[in-house]
Amino acid sequence: MKERKISILVMLFILLSVNGWAQVAVYLDESKPIEVRIKDALSRMTLEEKVALCHAQSKFSIPGVPRLGISELWMSDGPHGIHEEQLWNAWDSAKWTNDSCAAFPALTALAATWNKSLSAKYGKAIGEEARYREKDVLLGPGVNIYRIPLNGRNFEYLGEDPYLASQMVVPYVQEVQKNGVAACVKHFAVNNQETNRMDINAILSDRALHEIYLPAFKAAVQEGGAWSIMGAYNKVLGQHACHNELLLNKILKKDWGFDGAVISDWGGVHDTKEAALYGLDIEMGSFTNGLTSESVFTYNDYFLAKPYLKMLKEGSVPMSTVDEKAARVLRLIFRTSMNRNRPWGSFASEEHHTTARTIAEEAIVLLKNKAVIKNEKPLLPIDGNKYQNILVIGENATRILTDGGGSSTLKVKRYVSPLDGLKSIYGDKITYAQGYEGGKSLWDREEVIPETRIKSLRDEAIQKAKKADLVIFVGGLNKNYHQDSEGSDRPDMRLPFGQDELITSLAAVNPNIVFVLFSGNAVEMPWIQNVPAIVQGWYLGSEGGNALANVLSGKVNPNGKLPFSFPLKLKDCGALSFDSSVFPGDGVNVNYKEDILVGYRWFDTKNIPVLFPFGYGLSYTTFQYGKPTISSKSITAADSVVVTIPVKNTGKVAGKEIVQLYVNDEKSSLPRPLKELKAFEKVSLEPGEEKLVSFTISKEALSFYDDKKNTWIAEPGKFKIMIGASATDIKGTVDFVLK
Repeated sequence: MKERKISILVMLFILLSVNGWAQVAVYLDESKPIEVRIKDALSRMTLEEKVALCHAQSKFSIPGVPRLGISELWMSDGPHGIHEEQLWNAWDSAKWTNDSCAAFPALTALAATWNKSLSAKYGKAIGEEARYREKDVLLGPGVNIYRIPLNGRNFEYLGEDPYLASQMVVPYVQEVQKNGVAACVKHFAVNNQETNRMDINAILSDRALHEIYLPAFKAAVQEGGAWSIMGAYNKVLGQHACHNELLLNKILKKDWGFDGAVISDWGGVHDTKEAALYGLDIEMGSFTNGLTSESVFTYNDYFLAKPYLKMLKEGSVPMSTVDEKAARVLRLIFRTSMNRNRPWGSFASEEHHTTARTIAEEAIVLLKNKAVIKNEKPLLPIDGNKYQNILVIGENATRILTDGGGSSTLKVKRYVSPLDGLKSIYGDKITYAQGYEGGKSLWDREEVIPETRIKSLRDEAIQKAKKADLVIFVGGLNKNYHQDSEGSDRPDMRLPFGQDELITSLAAVNPNIVFVLFSGNAVEMPWIQNVPAIVQGWYLGSEGGNALANVLSGKVNPNGKLPFSFPLKLKDCGALSFDSSVFPGDGVNVNYKEDILVGYRWFDTKNIPVLFPFGYGLSYTTFQYGKPTISSKSITAADSVVVTIPVKNTGKVAGKEIVQLYVNDEKSSLPRPLKELKAFEKVSLEPGEEKLVSFTISKEALSFYDDKKNTWIAEPGKFKIMIGASATDIKGTVDFVLK
């Protein structure tokens, strides 16, 4: 880091000595408007220097313009934490000793908080970590929509609903960028599977594109002010997303007014002319698989390097293309690496670990909480006086879940496991049995565990469970190949490593069992009737063990809610109820036949029951909803209505409730879902306290995308407002007419 600062100062000294201050003052003068500085810098650059800005010089950097004192731009993986340093031209670790970060919960967990202020704290903290490590671009957050429960990268995203994802991404982006670090929102767009991810062509309607798969990106750009966007690997409607005329030129840059830089995913570029013409600005990681394989080519052989320079000189592509790309990259550099007013940041601090724990606590979702014996209290929270022998079972109770998963792998300064977190509260009442084994963190294959080892672990756990007062099973997925991992999708919705069979056996010998699920995806639960308490734990980062222990013990009242639905079985999902052309496709195309009916939109509209619905989550207290009221029964398109509902904590402990507002269009010229989330509010209530929760609903919340008119429209007619505690738990409705 020090060497980088010194080299920039030396360059500036030489530059000023040779050329004089008057010649260079404009583009280096931060008091001047950024567009004036860009224009001045471009006027001084050679064609070769402009082209050099458009492609990598190392695995995670671009060169800047050394002759003019324009600094490099450094990028870092990790929407959940800042990746360890890597070698200049290899995926291997640089083996630094001072790059162990704070790991924040994965973004499915952030979405489960339904808390926009926590999203802002997340962005602030991770932005500070990136800034301290002198990273100029944070490669995240991810906002692709949870289309199916098999996608290996769902854990990196913000759930199945475009409105929820849009609301949660904006504060994250804004707070990251206050540190002078660009958020790079990914993967643009329609990147919903890892199977054949480099080339699969997503075929979908304009309605699905605009209503489901683009809103979070649009919000990140227009409301969040994102400075960079990462293109996806896949094709969309016939063109690779990293050089896609519709996505990048028309929608992103023209329609949305995006003034930042489009960065390719690593290895996502395939053609020089398309990359030149169709909106890509920075090419990264070409001729690799984006994870492990190395290229035999040099960085000057990239599509936007020598081949691009040759085409420019020949006149095969307009010179204006490189001027626009270079201008966008300069704008990114001036906002980040050459912004002398940005703060210094901080790294792996106690404040950041506290933020990570707070987010984790609010993310945990209580899915089920029943009494084992009739008329007794529910199993949770765990009464330390009642249970003297608490057995923790499961590899995920000790496994470091910041490992694996592909590019989101983190080297952490601190990792509190669930077992350690529970021991910190219950002490020597806690014993442990592994129960099952998931194998090493391998990205391209599964480790085969010998049957003798599997049987031995299972038998030990069952024997210990017979003697325990309470069993806490900590299982789920583990960010391995075919689990929650970049590069591979899950083969099915079952729990891996024989966990279903083990849980069934444990419940048969001890009814006092709590199941804690660590995952970024839904799973089937064939044993659910025999397990009285179930907790969704996500991937909770550095402080996950403390957060989980605080919730299980009752120190923290669970208040997260699901950002995606848990189907009863795989075939119930919209994208999996058709033939294989809908998923995983035929190797060439994947057809989005479910169209706009993704997640709860499909289950509600088709009247398909689910295991746990979107927006669902229990509490250790109870909430009572009053009757909703509306400010007007009739409005015009220029007006808005205010919907108000009283919510009361009728239990004995303080808690937070997430009040959700859905809109139903009773009659439409085009098919619409039964209801769509259009507002939500997280409200904190003391025992006996009541608050009025108000929502303002305008024309935008009533609109749908008309693909024949290529615009959003709100048709006159009757609309119903549904207020609920989840997508299926509607507490009250009001209606009004749009004139």
